[in-house]
Amino acid sequence: MKPAPFAYHRPSTREEVDGLLAELGADAKLLAGGQSLIPILNMRLAAPAHIVDLNFLRDEPGQPVLEDGALAFGPLVRLRAAEHSPLVAERLPLLAEVLGHVAHPAIRSRGTLVGSIAHADPAAELPALLVLLEGSARVRGAGGARTVPAVELFAGHLETTLEPGEWIEEIRLPAHRGGAFEEFARRHGDYALCGVAAIADGGGVALSFVGMGPVPLRLTGDVADAVGRLEPEDDIHASAAYRLHLARRLGERVARRALEAA
Repeated sequence: MKPAPFAYHRPSTREEVDGLLAELGADAKLLAGGQSLIPILNMRLAAPAHIVDLNFLRDEPGQPVLEDGALAFGPLVRLRAAEHSPLVAERLPLLAEVLGHVAHPAIRSRGTLVGSIAHADPAAELPALLVLLEGSARVRGAGGARTVPAVELFAGHLETTLEPGEWIEEIRLPAHRGGAFEEFARRHGDYALCGVAAIADGGGVALSFVGMGPVPLRLTGDVADAVGRLEPEDDIHASAAYRLHLARRLGERVARRALEAA
């Protein structure tokens, strides 16, 4: 299958991206890794008039950097680079564990962390991790830049709270040396029927779930109470009841591991 015709733009600076999005409006889509966008275009589930390719931005870091106790990921940091980063291994090993569950190595070699967050799929692992760690997104546009806390970033399935003309230029995840993650999928690399990430939080744990509602939530306290706040739906892959069963079982396991790691 082939995408509908579109105009192609290759900016070299972030400022040029701002200007293009302000000029082109809702008819423009950003391309970084393309692991979600390209299949959508090819299946003609979307037909934007303009594609703005970020891959030729000058002097963009290809690795995460440590700033003020947090790991910062620019728009061209690939999932594979983050997965194998010595900085991630030392300061945020939970991220490396989570990334090992994301799709397949070929996809991780092109997909970007910022792109996965911007796609805002509640069935993806990284939005749940961003919320769990209380990270943030650095958002910019022609009108300026602002920081959006993770809890305020996701508005619904494949929907963020970004204003028209804004885009995510950086994701920040606080350094954390503990935590645990597990998920259940019918085949490795498939979307998980349920996934759970956990970190120690005071004397208890904080949990965030994958594929269990329209937006990821950060939940604290007893696992059973946390699972009771989830709102999964029936679909062709699993019933809501089965997803809740997985959430309880996986939640208990990752909570125990997170407390042991702490």
